[in-house]
Amino acid sequence: MNVLNECRFDLVAISANEALARAALSAFLIPADPTAEELADLRTVISEAVTNAIVHGYRGAETPGRVTVLMRMLPERTFYLRVTDKGCGIPDVSKAMEPLWTSAPQEERAGLGFAIMQSFTDTLHVRTAPGRGTVLTMRRRLGTTHAAP
Repeated sequence: MNVLNECRFDLVAISANEALARAALSAFLIPADPTAEELADLRTVISEAVTNAIVHGYRGAETPGRVTVLMRMLPERTFYLRVTDKGCGIPDVSKAMEPLWTSAPQEERAGLGFAIMQSFTDTLHVRTAPGRGTVLTMRRRLGTTHAAP
């Protein structure tokens, strides 16, 4: 993979760090000159990915886990994003990716995280193992149009 630029960082899995992830993505993308819509889309994507890792990956953990974010700029204005947690994993990925499905119906969760990530990216891959964590990998070529969820 030909990488033009790369940024990697770890976050403590607390909700306050969702804003930090959005800010880091914005700063990282500035040299690529994204449109306001592209920037808003990708800020939403990273927010959903990091939120899912925090809320679902580490649900019930005694101490906050960590979320690792990797951002890359690839040729042809392609943005690559990988968000990794070492939390509980997803027992049924296909079920989790159904719009409006949530693993926590007692909470105020819309169950749209994966649907939003899919809508605003060109590709979304989920690798997970119960008890070992989840890796979300996404790509979005800047200069393309995406429909809102």
